[in-house]
Amino acid sequence: MNFQEKTFIITGASKGIGRALALELAAQKANLGLVARSEDTLKSLQAEITALGASAEIFVGSVSEEPLTEKVISTMLDRFGKIDFLINNAGYGAFGNVEHIDAQNWSDLMDTNVKGTFLYSKAVIPHMKKAQKGHIINIASDIAKRVFEGGSLYCASKYAQDAFSMALRKEVRKHGIKVSVLYSGLVDTDFHAHPQGDEKAKDWLKPKDMVDAILYVAGMPAHVVIDELMIHPLSQEY
Repeated sequence: MNFQEKTFIITGASKGIGRALALELAAQKANLGLVARSEDTLKSLQAEITALGASAEIFVGSVSEEPLTEKVISTMLDRFGKIDFLINNAGYGAFGNVEHIDAQNWSDLMDTNVKGTFLYSKAVIPHMKKAQKGHIINIASDIAKRVFEGGSLYCASKYAQDAFSMALRKEVRKHGIKVSVLYSGLVDTDFHAHPQGDEKAKDWLKPKDMVDAILYVAGMPAHVVIDELMIHPLSQEY
């Protein structure tokens, strides 16, 4: 698919997979709405996108803030007149045994990893239903399919995001709306304790690998939907 003039909303856009995706789409002259917490990194990314000859609106705040969600949707519709793709990419991890997780840790992570996916999906659906087309792509994790010691909070959030996506898919398919989930293994981003580019991650997936996978899913013909795509580095045993 040629993504020129296609309109994307990308959450978690300021770094890692979201940033790499925004720059690739900018090179293809897509219209972008970028959501993240860091104003400085969003402004820097917007400047790079403008230099590539593409258009981007930036929105600073948490994906769990419903007023921000409404602002993102209304601004993108006012400027571009449509929303073709929603990429729910925002998320983070918190790990440890259950007895050491406090209620605020639980709420904060669930707000970002689950509530954010819910709010942005809910907001775009009426407009996609009116158009009888659109694509919601949720960036999950292979942790949505398995668990590990010390991962109760993060695993629960990804299982919830996955279950939400599966149920949503059944609701909107008849309206021509696609819902896809990508389950990634280890990706070399700042999500991990060590910095991006660290020697420990030399054999992991790169953000560009995830971008290629996302655009592969997004680029299917109108009559084709990839419901789920699991992607790992060869070095990672699943």
